[in-house]
Amino acid sequence: MPATPASVRTARGGVRELLTAWGVDDDVRDNAVVVTSELVTNALTHAAGDRIVCRLRLLADRVRIEVEDQARGLALPMLRRPGPDDQNGRGLLLVDTLSSDWAVTRPPGRPGRVVWAELATAPHGTDPGPPPRPAGRPVPGSGDRQGRRY
Repeated sequence: MPATPASVRTARGGVRELLTAWGVDDDVRDNAVVVTSELVTNALTHAAGDRIVCRLRLLADRVRIEVEDQARGLALPMLRRPGPDDQNGRGLLLVDTLSSDWAVTRPPGRPGRVVWAELATAPHGTDPGPPPRPAGRPVPGSGDRQGRRY
């Protein structure tokens, strides 16, 4: 997609449409749309590239959203703890809250970064409950985590 504000709406619509076709539960689908919106918005705001790639995968027990940008700098997305009057800085808090895991990686052989998030799925009509927190994972906003790299 082009790195323009209209791409946020395009990505949200594509994720909603694809997850509906795949029969993903309404709550999971809605959360995936919010996560996609935040990741694409962050890529637009911080990457300064010409394009953004959004990938969606349905795995056995989760949905994986990947947003790749052309970031040329060394700074990676990081979880922040914004003040009550701050206008920005809550996007990754939402991603962290709604997803079971997320991280930042570098694409092989080209500049940029891939920010991915996974959301647990459940059969239609069941409540997946809160996403599991892997052992040793810092509490959001604790300042101990800058996204995980693999």
